[in-house]
Amino acid sequence: MQNNKQSNLCKILGIDYPIIQAGMAGGATTAELVAKVSETGALGTLGAAYMRPVGIRTTIKMIKEQTNRPFAVNLFCTSMKDDFSGMTEVQSVLNTFREKLGVRVDEDNVKTIDDFEEQFQVLMEENVPVISTAFGILSPEKVQIAKSRGVRVITMVTTVREAKIAEQAGADIIVAQGSDAGGHRSTFDIKEHPNGANIGTFSLIPQVVDNVNVPVVAAGGIMDGRGMLAAMALGAQGIQMGTQFLTCKESGIHHLYKAALYQSTEESTVITKSFSGRPARGIKNEFITHFEQSGIPPLPFPSQNTLTADIRKAAAVQNEINFMSLWSGQATRLLKEDKPAEVIIREVLYEMEEVLKTLNKQ
Repeated sequence: MQNNKQSNLCKILGIDYPIIQAGMAGGATTAELVAKVSETGALGTLGAAYMRPVGIRTTIKMIKEQTNRPFAVNLFCTSMKDDFSGMTEVQSVLNTFREKLGVRVDEDNVKTIDDFEEQFQVLMEENVPVISTAFGILSPEKVQIAKSRGVRVITMVTTVREAKIAEQAGADIIVAQGSDAGGHRSTFDIKEHPNGANIGTFSLIPQVVDNVNVPVVAAGGIMDGRGMLAAMALGAQGIQMGTQFLTCKESGIHHLYKAALYQSTEESTVITKSFSGRPARGIKNEFITHFEQSGIPPLPFPSQNTLTADIRKAAAVQNEINFMSLWSGQATRLLKEDKPAEVIIREVLYEMEEVLKTLNKQ
């Protein structure tokens, strides 16, 4: 199937370089970061899944003020219905963290807000050129609306089966996320895969490429030109990087989070549901260790994520790294510390060219 592909990633997206900055929800992807990446010629992505519609609209306008190049907005396509059936047991563990942080428990107002319909509407009204989805696919109705407006659809997947579903649903581009990736990966059904579908990046990529007819982008543990070249040798038409952009100058993460990334190694991360109820890869800290040792299962997503929000927020305000969610991939020794996003992109492209030159001389 690979030889039958007619479309080119850069042509479809209107970008110069086949690099996508991952849409990491939670504040990492500032308007400045997204705009800088896009202005450099790659594709910046706003991680908007946890943002209220008004905030998304404001940030999109800020991005457009800084660049007229294409950019993407990432949303979650999954149920946001709460299940608090095990809340008493979970709260008994979380309250030990709250006591350390001096956080008052307020169980009466714990509820996940489902803004997806309004979020999608904002993207259409603001003429966002690319929509990126995680955890599932857009409904046929929304795909039709997006396509009628010329919007490109990117779907993130973790298996060949998910890639086929995404292609059939109308995805223009598929991002295949290997188990090396940081944060939440896009496994569609975590009942079938409780810890996510853990196929390594370089096992997943060629199998996805061989089974779909749309461009495939590789994600997970790719941090430099060597990784980019390797992914493209396996049939990917580009790469998506998340962790590499977390420590760039335009990133919105906490300074102690950045420091933890710099100090981490390939052995530092674990896959945990403790913070959100969905499997996510992050640097192991006291929160993860204590919660998992309690033996109490976390609530399903999004309820666990909603329940732990006050702890994570207080930890950030109090500079308490042990209670923050420190999402990270496995290749942190390759971080380009505290560089502008533009420099990161240009270095990755230069590195790939240098590897190619070396290979051609051999």
